[in-house]
Amino acid sequence: MDDQSASGVSYERVGDEYFKARGLQRYAGIWSLWALGVGAVISGHFSGWNFGFGTGGWGGMLVAGGIIAVMYLGLVFSIAEMSPALPHTGAAYSFARSSMGPWGGFITGLCENVEYVVTPTVVCYFIGSYLNGILETAGIGAQPEPLLWIATFVVFLALNIFGVALSFRVTLIVTLLSLAILVVFWISAIPNMDFNRWALNIAPDGTELPNGNGPMFPYGWEGVLKTLPFAVWLFLAIEQLPLAAEESVDPKRDMPKGIILGMCTLIVSAFMIVLLNPSVIGVGAFKLSTSGEPLLDGFRAIYGSGAVVLLGIIALTGLIASFHTILYAMGRQVYSLSRAGYFPTALSITGHKLKTPYVAMLTGSAVGLILMTIIYFINKDQIGTTLLNMAVFGAMCSYMLQAISFILLRINMPNIERPYRSPLGIPGAILTIIIAAVTLWYQLGDSTYQQGIYGVIAWFAVGILYFAVIGRHKLILSPEEEFALSKGTAEYKTH
Repeated sequence: MDDQSASGVSYERVGDEYFKARGLQRYAGIWSLWALGVGAVISGHFSGWNFGFGTGGWGGMLVAGGIIAVMYLGLVFSIAEMSPALPHTGAAYSFARSSMGPWGGFITGLCENVEYVVTPTVVCYFIGSYLNGILETAGIGAQPEPLLWIATFVVFLALNIFGVALSFRVTLIVTLLSLAILVVFWISAIPNMDFNRWALNIAPDGTELPNGNGPMFPYGWEGVLKTLPFAVWLFLAIEQLPLAAEESVDPKRDMPKGIILGMCTLIVSAFMIVLLNPSVIGVGAFKLSTSGEPLLDGFRAIYGSGAVVLLGIIALTGLIASFHTILYAMGRQVYSLSRAGYFPTALSITGHKLKTPYVAMLTGSAVGLILMTIIYFINKDQIGTTLLNMAVFGAMCSYMLQAISFILLRINMPNIERPYRSPLGIPGAILTIIIAAVTLWYQLGDSTYQQGIYGVIAWFAVGILYFAVIGRHKLILSPEEEFALSKGTAEYKTH
């Protein structure tokens, strides 16, 4: 054993066999990466974002969405610079590891771990809601939600585990289908919309206005700020692309293009869905503020309930796209922290044939299902918003730390190769930090969000205790660790 000590941690140098059992396969090009980013987010345009009408009304949702889009542009341009400069599967953890040391890397990775383990559960919850809506309409009757969740995880874990090529092909197909369905909805909605009557049908006291024509901002500026966590759902998980760095054919060229193209796609889609979905005659912002299936509500109003089964199946596509791609991200995120020893190293095994982090995906999925079940029995009515806010809380913490990493890398490692440079630079990263902090503040101050936040804080406490007592003494000289220890002078290699 060859140990090194740095910053209170111990390293072990392992042989090639360790990395052979944890190998990945290069496959993804620009469009595969674009599909991975857009696919991860697209379910947020099918469900979840609409809860923001209940806190901000239509105007509040639009402005909050614009503010959050600015935050994500700052983040995306920062990541577009860091990811080809540090092309490691670790992504957020590896950026922070190089800029803030092992403790900074671990805490950033832990924040992102909350996001990527919890986010699939949110999407899975909405899949269950859509499925039961379809089954009830078809006369079959609703099924127990936990059974639907388990079935969903089993099917898409299989697709993710049995080969990276299959996983990326499925991602590209379902992402294109999801966008096609959204375009069909936009085209269908335009001749069936009445913006003033339906989108503006929430009164300042929170009741429905039968004739619409209400205020753009029924809850004022305070409502805009309270809506920020829900607006995050329109873009959350676009930042997962760097997790595919070691499965990208040319990450230095393709990673910046993939993530920027993905963000541009999502901005257009987000604006269209926020404008059109509540404007459809017979739907409205008031109804959508509590709906688990807003896109299906829109299709139902346009085409009638007779087509609801077919339309429901179609609307599921977006949720499936995100669920599949976020499972991918969750597996790579756990894998990267495990390969470097921050999590137990058994979690990073990929096998010599599969070349997919199946142990990480199975373990993360099990944790997610257990979490869903616990919340289901504690507070069934709030499961969707509780899980969503847990994911958003973890994401905001991760975003702030990634933006800080960008600033520190610019200052402390100015000479590392940067194939792409952010046009927003350090000011863009600072803006990301400010908006993420404001979003966190409104989560902390609202009792609606606090149950989920307490769960995340407990998650952080357990993770930090594990690293302090065990993990920091078992670190491995993985590629990203060697790069960080050399201050960026070591040539990156994937063993």
